[in-house]
Amino acid sequence: MKLQRTTLILLLLALGLGGFVYFYEIRGATQRQEAEAREQQIFAFTQEQVQELNIQTQGQTLNFERDNEQWVMTSPEKTPASDASISYLLDLLVQGRSDRTIQVPANQLADYGLAKPQATVTVTLNNQQTHQLNLGNPDFTGNFLYAQVDPGTNPSGNVDLLLVSSDFQNGVNRDLAEWKIENDTPSASPSPSP
Repeated sequence: MKLQRTTLILLLLALGLGGFVYFYEIRGATQRQEAEAREQQIFAFTQEQVQELNIQTQGQTLNFERDNEQWVMTSPEKTPASDASISYLLDLLVQGRSDRTIQVPANQLADYGLAKPQATVTVTLNNQQTHQLNLGNPDFTGNFLYAQVDPGTNPSGNVDLLLVSSDFQNGVNRDLAEWKIENDTPSASPSPSP
């Protein structure tokens, strides 16, 4: 009788462990995959495809063009552009993901800061296709911004909004000096006499 009781306990433990593994690993993996699928990539282009970049904030409008492998600011000044600043923003655009999409009526865009966006980034690809990202207000946590990708309304009259990383604020809100390469050539000074 003692052996049967131990065997029964081991069998129940094995069933319990098997149930745990099934629900955690198999069903949980499916739920995790569904969550990852909901986290969508914002854009489907690469940095190399981008030929022109336009950044319009409430304080300034900047235009950049790729000249061979170098970025050049074409407006408000014509000067070589800071590769670090451009690369940071392009990396956000290319690698950026959003885990939530919400639909709102088009007449409520002002509630999300998108009637007059804090920034609009327009990208022109080497095939002349353009994409636009409008950045609005932060969400209630301050970790994300409301954004509109390639603005347009659905047949239902609603607008799709994404929640994107607040890093986009750092990517677009820079002083003009941070967007261009500063010439740090030292002035010629007289050599000391021996």
